[in-house]
Amino acid sequence: MEEEVKTFKNLQREVVDRGLCGKCGGCYSFCSAGELNALEIGENDLPRYSDEEKCLKCGICYLICPQINVLNNDLKARFGWEPPIGSYQSISSARTKDPNVMKVCTDGGVVTSLLLYLLDHDLIEGAIVSKKRGPFAREPTIAFTRDDIIAAAGSQYTESFHLEELGGKYSTYSTVLPQVKSLERKYLRNIAVVGTPCQINTIRKMQCLGVLPAHLIEYTIGLFCVENFSFDDLARERLEKRLNIDLADIQRLNIKDDFIVTLSNEITIHIPLEEIDMVARPACLTCSDFANEYADISVGGLGSLDGYTTTVVRTNKGANLFRDVLQGGYIDEVEYRNTDERKIDKTKMLAKIVSFSTRKRSRAEKRLRELSRS
Repeated sequence: MEEEVKTFKNLQREVVDRGLCGKCGGCYSFCSAGELNALEIGENDLPRYSDEEKCLKCGICYLICPQINVLNNDLKARFGWEPPIGSYQSISSARTKDPNVMKVCTDGGVVTSLLLYLLDHDLIEGAIVSKKRGPFAREPTIAFTRDDIIAAAGSQYTESFHLEELGGKYSTYSTVLPQVKSLERKYLRNIAVVGTPCQINTIRKMQCLGVLPAHLIEYTIGLFCVENFSFDDLARERLEKRLNIDLADIQRLNIKDDFIVTLSNEITIHIPLEEIDMVARPACLTCSDFANEYADISVGGLGSLDGYTTTVVRTNKGANLFRDVLQGGYIDEVEYRNTDERKIDKTKMLAKIVSFSTRKRSRAEKRLRELSRS
């Protein structure tokens, strides 16, 4: 008997209704009945049927959802995934050599330098990045020039977040997938995408299935991600009470070994990670990927000194890019006095990444067990 294709109706029941939707927009953006307006974004930015009769029942929306695990084994086989943080070729601590990037970057500016190299050498026509459009507002956009890329530096290129105001609520999450959908209409080829684990996961699933226009994405740069945050009135009140500040005074949120809040007066507050789960987006609590295990290159501040970016090179494409950017003088690596010091430092970096990955995976498993009992 032929297996029944799962459709958006199944996605609604298994993900949206259970409070697991990350609002990435993938199902809506890549619906094969998009021209027929089968789906729409409804209340609270959640996807829903606009007209169920127009659904083609192809199952794409279900399969590419980052909360659905049907394609996990295919992804693991394609990328040679190995526990505990996925396949990787090297780990290093690096920083930009461009003084203009150094002025605006949050950590080491490695992502900005990678994108600049790709653009300078005509390896991409643009990059999907997050751009600031107000004190707390950010939006995904396609950067076409060096100035565009540098202007977006320090936004979501590390685990550093800025608050994005959406419908009166604050969120640190900025979806890139609708911008991916727009690529063909812009007649672009060879695009780099900087994204969170769930966003890169969806893109990789699309590439596995041959869903257009995922074939236009040549490079994926993945951000380390413990969680993103959403502040409704109650969460905002609780966080403000915990920090004894006004949320409007927050200039930047970082995650390294703990939760780091930088205020507009440059005062910094450190909070244990366990204390900020209360404002995490619900979907993040069931995500098991911290280290962006399917990106070409994964990056974050964890494990590196201030002013440096921890860089995990995963694929052959990522390795070639990192080598060329390093040799091209766009970035440099931490210098070590000897081989032993280098080995010890890289072991420490790996241990921290493994620790955070294990913590996030355990939390996801616990949360899913709780949901299955409810």
